[in-house]
Amino acid sequence: MSEPDFYQTIAQPSLAEFKDRGSRFIAYAYPVKTAEEFKEKLQALKKEHPKAVHHCFAYRLGLDGNNFRVSDDGEPSGTAGKPILGQIDTKGLTNTLIIVVRYFGGTLLGVPGLINAYKSAASMALQLTPFIQKPVTVKWQVTFDYTQMNDVMRWIKAFNCEVVEQELQLFCKMVIEVPKNRMDELKGLFEDLKGVEVKVV
Repeated sequence: MSEPDFYQTIAQPSLAEFKDRGSRFIAYAYPVKTAEEFKEKLQALKKEHPKAVHHCFAYRLGLDGNNFRVSDDGEPSGTAGKPILGQIDTKGLTNTLIIVVRYFGGTLLGVPGLINAYKSAASMALQLTPFIQKPVTVKWQVTFDYTQMNDVMRWIKAFNCEVVEQELQLFCKMVIEVPKNRMDELKGLFEDLKGVEVKVV
């Protein structure tokens, strides 16, 4: 089966809170592309909520279905990370991270109560942000002479490419993310510009 040209993710970060018998479950949902982004978000929330007893999370990245991670962070096994991931998956999302921060309220919720609480908090966070279709992208390295900057940038903007890295000197090098469904068209336009070279990275 061929890889799709688009994937579904959340449009922007969101925040929701679920309460049960004194415990607070604060859910943060983020659109992310890399595991490094996830680590930054988790560390920031641990600093923001140092007194929380648990920082449980789940994320899914990419399109092959294999790049995901869940954590119960000390809660009974299977009561936090998997219910959070279940909410991401039932909505057909990827490149999505949800972290649920828990403050203990003094009353034990039991396994069914915990599963329901983490599931509910994650679901509430997802309800507060729109879902969007984003194009699957491929990274290209584009090299060109500085005198061609205007022509290269015109096509990069016209095709909604994202510049990831750039070295701008007499001879320039950029890494850009190109929408997969428009690669052939853009490659032809770059090839029409003499001296512009493109390769997949």
